[in-house]
Amino acid sequence: MHHDEAQLVRIAETGRVPVFFSLDGTRARALAGDTVLTAILTVRRSLRAADFTGEPRAGFCLIGACQDCWVRTEEGQPLRACTTGIEAGMRLLTHPRQSPCGTAP
Repeated sequence: MHHDEAQLVRIAETGRVPVFFSLDGTRARALAGDTVLTAILTVRRSLRAADFTGEPRAGFCLIGACQDCWVRTEEGQPLRACTTGIEAGMRLLTHPRQSPCGTAP
Protein backbone atom coordinates (compact mmCIF):
# COMPACT_ATOMS: atom_id res chain seq x y z
CA MET A 1 0.00 0.00 0.00
CA HIS A 2 1.04 3.59 -0.51
CA HIS A 3 1.72 5.87 2.44
CA ASP A 4 -1.10 8.19 1.32
CA GLU A 5 -3.49 5.29 2.01
CA ALA A 6 -2.21 4.87 5.59
CA GLN A 7 -3.56 6.70 8.62
CA LEU A 8 -0.12 6.65 10.27
CA VAL A 9 3.24 7.24 8.61
CA ARG A 10 6.29 5.94 10.44
CA ILE A 11 9.03 8.57 10.77
CA ALA A 12 11.15 7.01 13.54
CA GLU A 13 12.25 3.55 14.67
CA THR A 14 12.16 2.32 11.08
CA GLY A 15 15.03 -0.13 11.62
CA ARG A 16 13.10 -2.59 13.81
CA VAL A 17 12.67 -6.17 12.58
CA PRO A 18 9.83 -6.60 10.03
CA VAL A 19 6.83 -8.69 11.09
CA PHE A 20 4.54 -10.08 8.39
CA PHE A 21 0.87 -10.82 9.04
CA SER A 22 -2.38 -11.27 7.12
CA LEU A 23 -4.97 -8.47 7.14
CA ASP A 24 -8.34 -9.44 5.69
CA GLY A 25 -6.57 -12.02 3.54
CA THR A 26 -3.81 -9.72 2.28
CA ARG A 27 -0.17 -9.94 3.35
CA ALA A 28 0.89 -6.90 5.39
CA ARG A 29 4.07 -5.70 7.08
CA ALA A 30 4.55 -4.21 10.54
CA LEU A 31 7.59 -3.81 12.76
CA ALA A 32 8.47 -5.77 15.90
CA GLY A 33 7.03 -3.99 18.93
CA ASP A 34 4.00 -2.54 17.10
CA THR A 35 0.53 -2.99 18.48
CA VAL A 36 -2.07 -4.53 16.17
CA LEU A 37 -3.63 -1.05 15.89
CA THR A 38 -0.35 0.53 14.77
CA ALA A 39 0.32 -2.35 12.39
CA ILE A 40 -3.05 -1.90 10.70
CA LEU A 41 -3.04 1.90 10.59
CA THR A 42 0.38 1.99 8.93
CA VAL A 43 -1.12 0.12 5.95
CA ARG A 44 -4.65 1.55 5.75
CA ARG A 45 -6.71 4.59 6.76
CA SER A 46 -9.09 2.89 9.16
CA LEU A 47 -9.15 -0.03 11.53
CA ARG A 48 -12.69 -1.21 10.90
CA ALA A 49 -16.23 -0.05 10.17
CA ALA A 50 -18.46 1.11 13.03
CA ASP A 51 -20.94 -1.57 14.09
CA PHE A 52 -24.13 0.43 13.52
CA THR A 53 -23.27 3.11 10.96
CA GLY A 54 -20.57 1.48 8.84
CA GLU A 55 -18.45 4.62 9.17
CA PRO A 56 -14.67 4.09 9.29
CA ARG A 57 -13.12 3.85 12.76
CA ALA A 58 -9.44 4.17 13.71
CA GLY A 59 -9.59 3.56 17.45
CA PHE A 60 -10.62 6.15 20.00
CA CYS A 61 -8.98 6.12 23.43
CA LEU A 62 -5.88 4.08 22.45
CA ILE A 63 -5.53 2.76 26.02
CA GLY A 64 -7.93 -0.20 26.01
CA ALA A 65 -10.88 1.45 27.73
CA CYS A 66 -13.39 2.36 25.01
CA GLN A 67 -14.10 -0.92 23.14
CA ASP A 68 -13.65 0.80 19.75
CA CYS A 69 -10.71 -1.16 18.37
CA TRP A 70 -11.82 -4.81 18.50
CA VAL A 71 -10.75 -7.01 15.58
CA ARG A 72 -10.73 -10.80 15.25
CA THR A 73 -8.36 -13.53 14.25
CA GLU A 74 -9.49 -15.76 11.38
CA GLU A 75 -10.31 -18.35 14.07
CA GLY A 76 -12.77 -15.89 15.65
CA GLN A 77 -10.75 -14.81 18.70
CA PRO A 78 -11.45 -11.15 19.53
CA LEU A 79 -8.41 -8.92 20.01
CA ARG A 80 -8.23 -5.39 21.36
CA ALA A 81 -5.99 -3.84 18.69
CA CYS A 82 -4.62 -0.99 20.81
CA THR A 83 -3.22 -3.22 23.57
CA THR A 84 -2.31 -6.42 21.66
CA GLY A 85 1.17 -6.73 20.19
CA ILE A 86 1.46 -7.80 16.58
CA GLU A 87 2.99 -11.25 16.03
CA ALA A 88 4.42 -12.80 12.91
CA GLY A 89 1.85 -14.92 11.09
CA MET A 90 -1.22 -13.36 12.74
CA ARG A 91 -4.27 -13.68 10.51
CA LEU A 92 -6.53 -10.72 11.31
CA LEU A 93 -10.01 -9.76 10.18
CA THR A 94 -11.34 -6.23 10.56
CA HIS A 95 -14.87 -6.87 9.33
CA PRO A 96 -17.50 -8.77 11.33
CA ARG A 97 -18.27 -12.33 10.40
CA GLN A 98 -21.61 -12.64 8.70
CA SER A 99 -24.21 -15.16 9.77
CA PRO A 100 -26.44 -16.86 7.17
CA CYS A 101 -29.12 -14.21 7.68
CA GLY A 102 -26.64 -11.37 7.01
CA THR A 103 -26.05 -10.06 10.52
CA ALA A 104 -22.94 -10.26 12.65
CA PRO A 105 -23.02 -12.88 15.40
